[in-house]
Amino acid sequence: MKIRNTLLVILTLSLGLSACKDDEGNKKTVNLFSLQDDITFGAQVAAEIESDPATYPILDSASYPEAYAHLRRITDTLLASGKVQYRDEFVWQTKIIEDDSVLNAFCTPGGYIYVYTGLIKFLESEDELAGVMGHEIAHADERHSTEALTKQYGTEVLFAILFGNDQGTLTQVAKGMIGLKYSRDNESEADMRSVDYLYPTQYDARGAARFFEKIVEQGGGGGPEFLSTHPNPDNRVEDIKSYWEDKGAKVGETFKDRYNDFKNSLP
Repeated sequence: MKIRNTLLVILTLSLGLSACKDDEGNKKTVNLFSLQDDITFGAQVAAEIESDPATYPILDSASYPEAYAHLRRITDTLLASGKVQYRDEFVWQTKIIEDDSVLNAFCTPGGYIYVYTGLIKFLESEDELAGVMGHEIAHADERHSTEALTKQYGTEVLFAILFGNDQGTLTQVAKGMIGLKYSRDNESEADMRSVDYLYPTQYDARGAARFFEKIVEQGGGGGPEFLSTHPNPDNRVEDIKSYWEDKGAKVGETFKDRYNDFKNSLP
């Protein structure tokens, strides 16, 4: 009887999950990975990224200690906000990718953060970069990354990678992290978490909104891949500012002079 009841529960859950759809009418992706899976998988992806300097030309931290000190300060400030739930579980390692033509940043499962020099030089103040980094940290912290990867590759493929049985697909996953597509809800949640992370700090918590405003001013072209998803940049600016106002509308610092020092420390 217990076996029969267990099978019935599994069948019911399976049917319920298969019928679950998002607000665009698409089937929702269920994250079947554990927290430890995120950590293990992220380490595998990070190792693959760093073994491919042609695709990801990472700046040497020993050669650019000042630049890495700036980036680490921003990351540590966000982690010290008390709002990152897996602050102690994930590695939160930061790397700079030298490519001035790319306005992007991304974070793997487990907290490996990569920021392009193109993005750093495009922005005008430290709160803007902190806002974008908060958005990317949120994708890992809310475990959106493995949800999106599951949707793209399927659980069977990802578990094969975890167990070391699919090196070829791991390479594809690593190359595709920069363009990983998140759902509308995940993007919106990451925007709000960015405000949550910045709000307790000295930063102005509207940093991500200012970044999106710069993209809108340019006609929406040339921005990171995540800007091509819904909601559009205009709506995201409005939503971020509205959420910031609901939290109390505290005006923080932008740290423009300090950010210029950061940009000047890059090649």
